[in-house]
Amino acid sequence: MNLRQLTAFREVMLTGSVSEAARNLNRTQPAISAQIAGLEHEVGLKLFERQGGRLHPVPEAHYLQEEATVILDRLNAADRTMKSLRSLDEGTIQMVSMPGPSAFLLPDLIARFVERRHKVTVSLITHSSVRVQQLIAVQQYDVGLADVGFADFDESPLVDHDVLRLECLCAMPAGDALAAEPVVTAKDLSEKPMATLYRNHPNFIQTRAAFAEMDAVFNPRFEAQYFIPLLTYIERGLAYAIVDPIAAKSYGLYKCANATVVFRPFAPAVYLVSSIMIPSHKPPSNLARAFIAELRSELRHLAADNGAGGNVQQPIGM
Repeated sequence: MNLRQLTAFREVMLTGSVSEAARNLNRTQPAISAQIAGLEHEVGLKLFERQGGRLHPVPEAHYLQEEATVILDRLNAADRTMKSLRSLDEGTIQMVSMPGPSAFLLPDLIARFVERRHKVTVSLITHSSVRVQQLIAVQQYDVGLADVGFADFDESPLVDHDVLRLECLCAMPAGDALAAEPVVTAKDLSEKPMATLYRNHPNFIQTRAAFAEMDAVFNPRFEAQYFIPLLTYIERGLAYAIVDPIAAKSYGLYKCANATVVFRPFAPAVYLVSSIMIPSHKPPSNLARAFIAELRSELRHLAADNGAGGNVQQPIGM
């Protein structure tokens, strides 16, 4: 039996008439009769008896009607679901990210993305950058965001990378004398207390190298796993920090008009190298593709958006 036969059969069961079924299905009476005859041949049973000019189903036909209704309703539901998925109005996005962006930047981006998509659900989980790649490699998530460039970071053939290099900025109290400078240099920060990421993070290593390049004294005083907590020390006037544009944008999102930290270009350049990761052997859904495109656009324009004067270079991967 096939779907055309089941559709014709159910309509005849509902109307009790081949002519009405044909009219409702926009088909000819002979076509409906042929579908019913074919179905009867397939099941090996006479499904209808004609009495007084109308068709009357035999008892077995009522059982088949229940089965046909279940099949056709599920098919219609699947069709509606697929149309919703194509139109990006329904579905699920599962994302895993390093800690920094998960606090403010990604929730803000996700909120904007789903604002008019009321049937879209999103999962955002936080892990270390190395763990993010591991989870993407085993296809547990649709998309990941993580720093790359760690000494113990093993490239996986199971992950596709869209790598972006974001130029870092100098964070300082708004009233600091260096805030008037168009560019803050490592020399300007020589011996000044610094708030930094942990010591094997690429940002710490690059920042220390930038100070060495200008014969400046690097004086790390505060250390954290990611940038957002460090900005509290900057607000209190206790330190400076070389932070990525993601942290700068995040600070603006959660402080809004109460911001007391400003961000200025820093030299020599220090870069945050981040990657948008997707599983190599699990093509993203149309919905996930649309979200990834929004994420990519956000990162590429991040520095320009935060008005800090930095820049986001073109992707160097994928």
